[in-house]
Amino acid sequence: MSATRPPQHAPAVDVLDLGAEHEQVVFCNDPATGLRAIVAIHSTALGPALGGTRFHPYATTADAVRDVLDLSRGMTYKAALAGLDLGGGKAVIIGDPSTLKSEALLRAYGRFVQSLAGRYYTACDVGTYSVDMDHVARECSFVTGRTVAHGGAGDSSVLTAYGVFQGMRAAAEHAWGSTSLAGRTVGVAGVGKVGRHLVRRLVEEGARVVVTDVHAPAVEQVLAEHAASGAVRAVATTEQLVAEPLDVYAPCALGRALTDEVVDVLTAQVVCGAANNQLAHPGVEKALLDRGIVYAPDYCVNAGGLVQVADELEGFSFERAQQRAAGIYDTTLAVLRTAAAEGVSPAVAADRLAERRIREVGRLRGIWLGR
Repeated sequence: MSATRPPQHAPAVDVLDLGAEHEQVVFCNDPATGLRAIVAIHSTALGPALGGTRFHPYATTADAVRDVLDLSRGMTYKAALAGLDLGGGKAVIIGDPSTLKSEALLRAYGRFVQSLAGRYYTACDVGTYSVDMDHVARECSFVTGRTVAHGGAGDSSVLTAYGVFQGMRAAAEHAWGSTSLAGRTVGVAGVGKVGRHLVRRLVEEGARVVVTDVHAPAVEQVLAEHAASGAVRAVATTEQLVAEPLDVYAPCALGRALTDEVVDVLTAQVVCGAANNQLAHPGVEKALLDRGIVYAPDYCVNAGGLVQVADELEGFSFERAQQRAAGIYDTTLAVLRTAAAEGVSPAVAADRLAERRIREVGRLRGIWLGR
């Protein structure tokens, strides 16, 4: 094989083209530990980029690149809409965390993050946990989402779920004139770290919940936790879930859950979930609007985890972080009302509000303060 020709099974990825609006993309490689990671910094207009590290066995490097670019862009908008003085970044580690993750790998990753000198702060995401961030922090000063024992906020999924619940209440107010979810049927796709906490909130509210997850033990755990209430049941697949008679659909697994096919069969009047980048392609938000489905934009409602880990930068207070996350209700309602007033989809309205803040506040960085 020619040394100048890439293997045919590895699709070419033009990072500069795909990441044309990104400030920086860093590839991290440490063969001794098996570390292969990518850090993407989308914007630092409002402050240092903050976003979690996803540990996932991507099929190709191209898939990893596309994911980290999408996720980091979403973090910029999430931080802006949440009113934080932070930019957007994200990282992915390529591989199966159940077999590849080690102290040495995480510490090697920490050294790469440290080399960015504070332009990027990392935290937990799919496949990484607070104890992992403790390992990263042994080599890096720019780590949030650490364990409580090490002065961190611990598991950010608690406030992520709380924020989604607040966003769902706002969407219910917009759709039905009441914030109450009592008696409503909510379908939750993905009952991992965030979905499990969301189910608990919904059951406490008096909702009926239908769940599914590709990881059978996660479903079994949720069913066992709520066996006494009888409020939770499971279906085998997401395809079955979206075809159920639902009032609310909550995608809480990986992204691109809202496809044309899903929108066509969806019975729910509200879509509000924790997953990032839920829209499979541009135009899906228009299909939701045409069907009269109220879509609470993902990066608006799932910002609770970001609020929680960002609070660590001030010295963590759970009460303060929860109070800030409660504001997701007002933000979601503002997005939905703006969308209705301007005749656009909630996704477009959320983008406009976030971009307005980035412009107006980011502009202030050009005012010289002296030394």
